[in-house]
Amino acid sequence: METPGSQSSLHRANLERVVRAVRLAGSLTQAEIARTTGLSAATVSNIVRELKDGGTVEVTPTSAGGRRARSVSLSGDAGIVIGVDFGHTHLRVAVGNLAHQVLAEEAEPLDVDASWVDGFNRAEALVEELIAETGIGRDKVIGVGLGVPGPIDVESGTLGSTSILPGWAGINPRQELAQRLGVPVHVDNDANLGALGELVWGSGRGVKDLAYIKVASGVGAGLVIRGQIYRGPGGTAGEIGHITLDESGPVCRCGNRGCLETFAAARYVLPLLQSSHGPELTMERVVELARSGDPGCRRVVADVGRHVGSGVASLCNLLNPSRIVLGGSLAEAGELVLAPIRESVGRYAIPSAARQLSVVTGALGGRAEVLGALALVLSEMGDSTLLLDRPTGDRSPAALSSVR
Repeated sequence: METPGSQSSLHRANLERVVRAVRLAGSLTQAEIARTTGLSAATVSNIVRELKDGGTVEVTPTSAGGRRARSVSLSGDAGIVIGVDFGHTHLRVAVGNLAHQVLAEEAEPLDVDASWVDGFNRAEALVEELIAETGIGRDKVIGVGLGVPGPIDVESGTLGSTSILPGWAGINPRQELAQRLGVPVHVDNDANLGALGELVWGSGRGVKDLAYIKVASGVGAGLVIRGQIYRGPGGTAGEIGHITLDESGPVCRCGNRGCLETFAAARYVLPLLQSSHGPELTMERVVELARSGDPGCRRVVADVGRHVGSGVASLCNLLNPSRIVLGGSLAEAGELVLAPIRESVGRYAIPSAARQLSVVTGALGGRAEVLGALALVLSEMGDSTLLLDRPTGDRSPAALSSVR
């Protein structure tokens, strides 16, 4: 038994600190581990050697600042995590390892709104198919990250708005998938997972305060504050789509008038063009036509950008993020939508907040949410599970020093 404050418990804590730093970053040099954890270089070197000998981490030669270095990542066979992303019209599943490598991934069209049973049946089957494709034993699955297109009620675990997925009313997505797969499931809404995906793998890397704005069938934001997703006490933080732009505007599904969503979401925007471009028009097609020079589509994309920019300006005045990452199908418009967003931010945001802000498109495209689901599991899993079989006896003084 370890005694709190003993050398063995201190060493165990240092092991977990190193594993946690590597797990969250994907890979770090030993110097970066020392800076992240506050441990001395000698301590890190000894712990990395121990973890490598035990098969928990892998060490590969690399370079940093022009100098030779050693990159440390979790072992590829230490376990796998699964990401499941439900969109309104698609299902995407990915399998990754603890070294932040995607091993298998598949997406398919799916009318998620039609039947939650069909959705989970297909998700379960696709998960099993991809695990088999990797050739890794099912016992290596550590957990699943699940994304759904709506806010999750923190207390009940159910979707907080039945107007978004009416066929899912009363369903607890986490419990449903956990019962089917027999492993822990962590659930969040798609905007939060998009933010997490871009933070770990995409346009948000290295940024501590950002907002991921997803414009698709609805409008939502994933907020990152000091490097962590901010959900709020009820789990509904980031509902930027329901900022009021016009009190006399169209009635929104939330019951209010003139919400940002009624000026930017696909369900409201597409009817503006369907009379001239046909009833089968999609937002992806609008963006494609806009990029090709279609005047009507370019105008609509620009208008949506200005409206989104108004919402972003309010967000900047409240939270002062350093970066806005635009996701969803609209992001493919590039500067056609980014320029109007910046224009509105410059007009309506406090000048000091606007000056510090960069507005960019996401680097991950439609994969942001499923990669965010993988990152969710990696961030929520306990480090002790990777060290269960590791001895914790007394070590050398260098390995036991806790800070530089």
